[in-house]
Amino acid sequence: MAELLRSLQDDQLVARFQRRCGLFPALEEGPRENSVGSAEGAARDPGAGHLPAANGNGQRRAGAPQAYIQKYIVKNYFYYYLFRFSAALGQEVFYITFLPFTQWNIDPYLSRRLIIIWVLVMYIGQVAKDILKWPRPSSPPVVILEKRMIAEYGMPSTHAMAATAISFTFLISTKDRYEYPFILGLMVAVVFSTLVCLSRLYTGMHTALDVLGGVLITALLIALTYPAWTLIDNLDSASPLLPVCVIVVPFFLCYLYPVSDYYSPTRADTTTVLAAGAGVTIGFWINHFFQLVSKPTESLPVIRNIPPLTTDMLVLGLTKFAVGIVLILLVRQFVQNLSLQVLYSWFRVVIRNKEARRRLEIEVPYKFVTYTSVGICAATFVPMLHRFLGLL
Repeated sequence: MAELLRSLQDDQLVARFQRRCGLFPALEEGPRENSVGSAEGAARDPGAGHLPAANGNGQRRAGAPQAYIQKYIVKNYFYYYLFRFSAALGQEVFYITFLPFTQWNIDPYLSRRLIIIWVLVMYIGQVAKDILKWPRPSSPPVVILEKRMIAEYGMPSTHAMAATAISFTFLISTKDRYEYPFILGLMVAVVFSTLVCLSRLYTGMHTALDVLGGVLITALLIALTYPAWTLIDNLDSASPLLPVCVIVVPFFLCYLYPVSDYYSPTRADTTTVLAAGAGVTIGFWINHFFQLVSKPTESLPVIRNIPPLTTDMLVLGLTKFAVGIVLILLVRQFVQNLSLQVLYSWFRVVIRNKEARRRLEIEVPYKFVTYTSVGICAATFVPMLHRFLGLL
């Protein structure tokens, strides 16, 4: 078993997968890109240019991720574009479009389940990364295609966790609510999650063990939480104290996030996810408490036929989505600027000092306030605007 785990964590396994898919490192001449002197590099980016060191047994130990991005040659553009697209399905750009679209155009009940399960797996995955501190694959031999994620640790793959959670929560939640071939839904869920998982190997961001660990952790979380999913459906009719708990608990989870040896975006990303989930939950509670929902929610489960996609339905869905995204972006920009100004003034920080945003006492509150507002807006004010504009 130990030998199997070591082989799954081997960088060469990732490199071989990349070569099989037509991704090769380029032969470079002259000094490396991003190469700087050790002192200068440390000043620019703590941990930059340092590869994970080896322990006495020859195994890699956690170290600051490297900043070196190797040039590469693509010999199979089908796999290149397939896995780059698949990688985008596990990134923020997908979730900030798919989840609101589901909320406004498909089924709020389904969206609520997806968001809460997504928040749960993302928080556990991000915290596990900064507790385990397993390094990402080294370059060379691996070709790394994404620069932003280098500052994060590798185990488990939160892309794999999120893709698995979203696809199978969607499947489980719709099988008793809509009429469609279950085998077809299962195939879509498997293909979706598999493509995202393989994309993490192709982009050089994770070892096979990172990806498998993420999938197994998510499967365990779904199995453990499934009996409580009906509670999610009734959160909007919970106690008037729910908004207080939903704000206080996630905020302190963000504030008490594990301290890293150097700055990485994991704390900010985790705060964003938890705050958005808190905001959506509060938004659903507001809709129920103040009776803003136009019609009562039907008892569950409800079997529905999937309506045929028509041109009018497509235009209406895209219009609702565009209106909602514009309002969300306006709210996000306004609340973010306001919260930063208040925090900068409170802590007497120069406004143009972008590094100050990384400070714990500034980063967590401004991210939390901003994305809680975004979540409330998406769940409450966007549907109200839709109704006002006659889009419902």
